[in-house]
Amino acid sequence: MAEAVAAVRPTDTVTIPLGPGQPTGFLHALGERDDWVDLNVLGGLLVDLYPLFTNPNVHYRSGFFSLSERILVESGADVQFVPADFRRFGPVAEKSASRVVATLAALPDASGFMSLGLHAGAMTEELARVIADPNRVLIVETNPNCPRTLGLPPEHPHHVHVDDADILVESDRPMFVLADAEPTDVERAIARQASEYIHDGSTLQTGIGGIPSAIAGLLAEGDGGDYGVHSEMFTTGLMKLHLAGKVTNRHKGIFEGSSISTFAAGTQELNRWLDGNEEVRFLPVSVVNSPETIAANVNMVTINGALSVDLYSQAVADTIAGKQYSGIGGHEDFTAASGFQLEDRALLCMPSTMTVDEEMRSRILPALPEGWVVTTPRHQVDVVITEYGAAELRACTVRERALALAEIAHPDFRDELRKRAALLG
Repeated sequence: MAEAVAAVRPTDTVTIPLGPGQPTGFLHALGERDDWVDLNVLGGLLVDLYPLFTNPNVHYRSGFFSLSERILVESGADVQFVPADFRRFGPVAEKSASRVVATLAALPDASGFMSLGLHAGAMTEELARVIADPNRVLIVETNPNCPRTLGLPPEHPHHVHVDDADILVESDRPMFVLADAEPTDVERAIARQASEYIHDGSTLQTGIGGIPSAIAGLLAEGDGGDYGVHSEMFTTGLMKLHLAGKVTNRHKGIFEGSSISTFAAGTQELNRWLDGNEEVRFLPVSVVNSPETIAANVNMVTINGALSVDLYSQAVADTIAGKQYSGIGGHEDFTAASGFQLEDRALLCMPSTMTVDEEMRSRILPALPEGWVVTTPRHQVDVVITEYGAAELRACTVRERALALAEIAHPDFRDELRKRAALLG
């Protein structure tokens, strides 16, 4: 590890993968150095609070904020957000062309191949570029706790060979885990509304959080099944659907027989279940999140969240009052892809209200305030769901969309929203 850390110059550039693909041992070891002059790191979704990024001469550019990024920003660290959806992480990394690229991998198999574990994402193409360039350095951190997950070879092998690594280090740090939050009563009510759009043979994409977990729980306990999975993120909830015998991937129309994802995050049980599991395949985000690929799935139902929606149906999902909270990810890709076949549906799920300074406020707004940032534009939004119902917006006029959204707002705000909605269009 000391040699790997020494390979990074005081003035240098480093790229790391998103979240669960990060070499945590290497990043913590880098934080023990204090001789940085101008170190620039490109990554996203930090899974730990690395002391490295508190050094004033270390500059971190993130494509997706986690709690760690938000804490670092509040502490005064130089953390800057790079606006890009997940598919564009690849071109961003290519343009950055960091001299050093570091990634996590599973232990080598008998042939010397190291599975990329819980993350394919946007790193596949960048790894190939680093391997082909003798002036760049590839550092691979192997970890016995990292599951050996599979791609779809030969086109998508999802591994690197030991001979392709310039420096190979070992770490036994625990893998990142994401607790499966217990859904609230509001989230369960939203899940019941959303489950009405899911039918036998549907192909599913779910995001993170209590609402997708509640939906997965309802589907696992319900009478339906024969589902397919095509999801940017593979979650504990999707594992539970598999364990309940509800996933067959027989009717997808593309990648039949496999659940497709580009990264995974969940419980330790999920990590163990994914190890060597041939039911789930990890492909590059350029494939998984391609609108053409998403739309090629039959009866595609995408389930994502939003923080706020205005009466024009503009969705805010990665910022709060203009302040970066998370990231764009695949939000727009999976929401937009449903609009070309009537049987496909894109569900945006959110509680009707939020509490700010002990005051209840509506998440459905007459219009977005100045400085707020749209994640997904109005013309790509299909169905918005709160605990009070579902607003189906496809083929509706501006005024019809606004009135439908007002009807699923909290009753305390509904009359005012109706009045404002009637004036639109």
